[in-house]
Amino acid sequence: MEFIHPLTGAKANGHYTPGVISGNCLYVSGQLPVNPATDKIEGGIGEQVMQALNNVDGILAAAGLTRNNVALCRVYIPDVAYWDEVNEVYTAFFGEHKPARVVVPCNKLHKDALVEIEAVAELPDASRN
Repeated sequence: MEFIHPLTGAKANGHYTPGVISGNCLYVSGQLPVNPATDKIEGGIGEQVMQALNNVDGILAAAGLTRNNVALCRVYIPDVAYWDEVNEVYTAFFGEHKPARVVVPCNKLHKDALVEIEAVAELPDASRN
């Protein structure tokens, strides 16, 4: 296994690693919409979804991957009423690439965030040891 940390931004605040490469996959831990420059959660659901996705992007980049390597995302939201706006931002972020996705309506999220996103990405053949 290889442990991946974002190149910039805050360190993990719990007993976990932001990304773990195991086999031919990178597993990205759930990313809250914390802005690494301010260490704060800001904005409404749209801004928070974009920030959480950008945080996923940072871990992908640290592993030498892009969003086009993402095979699966799990999106946790405290209210299913956010579905349409989450889908709109998510669609714009991934463009033509359509990874598998699970949207999980859940209870209150840590730090009162409106979203948390985890991902699984495939390593290209050249990255395999």
